[in-house]
Amino acid sequence: MGTLVVYFSFDGNTKFIAEKIAETINADIIELKSSKKYPTEGFSKYFWGGKSVIFGEKPKLINDSIDFNRYETVFIGTPVWAGSYTPPIKSFIRQYKLQGKRIALFACHGGNGAEKCFAKLKAALPGNKFIGEMAFLEPKKNSEESSNKAVKWADGLRTI
Repeated sequence: MGTLVVYFSFDGNTKFIAEKIAETINADIIELKSSKKYPTEGFSKYFWGGKSVIFGEKPKLINDSIDFNRYETVFIGTPVWAGSYTPPIKSFIRQYKLQGKRIALFACHGGNGAEKCFAKLKAALPGNKFIGEMAFLEPKKNSEESSNKAVKWADGLRTI
C-alpha cells in the first residue's frame, strides 16, 4: 500500500512543504484545485479566506477523482485560515470520507492557530489512525529550517 500527500496551497507555503514530504518518503502527491478563486492581495485576502471558513464553504474541487484504495497512509496539508483548515480541504473531506487510513496532518501558518486546526481536522476525519501532526511557520520565509523540519518529521513517520 502506498502513501499520498494531498494538500491545498494558497501562497505556495503548503506546496513547498508537501513537495518536501513527498520527496522524502517517495509518496504520490496531489494538489487540490478549487473552482473558487480567492483574492490574493491585501486585507481582502484575509477577509475572504476567514469568511469562507466561518460560513463553512465547500467549493467544488476540479481535480480528477482519487483512488484511495491504493493508499494506506495519507498526509493532509492545509494553510491555517481563521484557526481552521481551508474550504478546499473541507470539500476534500466531504467528498472522500476517508476511513481506516493512517493520517498525518501538516499546516502552514503566519503566527498561530495550528493546534485548533489539527483538532478540527481530527474531528472531521473519524475512523482513522492519526500518526502525526506538524505546524510550519511561514515556510517560504524560513525555507531551510522548514525544509529540514519537514524532512525529519516525514522520515520519522515511516516507522509508525
